[in-house]
Amino acid sequence: MLIKQISVFVENRPGSLAEVTQMLADNGIDIHAFCVADTTNFGILRMMVSDPDKTFAVLREAQFTVSMTKIVAVRLQDRAGGLHDVLVALREDGLSVEYAYSFISRSSGFAAVLLCLDDNEKGARLLKDRGFPVLNAEEMLEI
Repeated sequence: MLIKQISVFVENRPGSLAEVTQMLADNGIDIHAFCVADTTNFGILRMMVSDPDKTFAVLREAQFTVSMTKIVAVRLQDRAGGLHDVLVALREDGLSVEYAYSFISRSSGFAAVLLCLDDNEKGARLLKDRGFPVLNAEEMLEI
């Protein structure tokens, strides 16, 4: 029910993100969703990719500081209020969102939000029980 996310520490300098994306491209790895959070000296690139295990190995081999964590993916209808409904459900059960990012597929009419919660397992169960489509990795790639 949870999906694998890759997080990579990258230097905050010109070209550092391009180094990562070049390695992924060279290895046939597709980035489906990503976000970057930065500070003065470095950034954290978080990604949902076509092959997380291969991505982890490729980046580790290239001496990047990389980690793999599991997060919650929820399919939403691409409409006003879709994300709000999910966040209210989480709030009502006392769960906090540590970070989130999303993407929209105009062709399917759906959006997906990727959530890191203070308790991902509990959050995934809660959302599923309340009728929100919690996606596995294969379903995520189909959006």
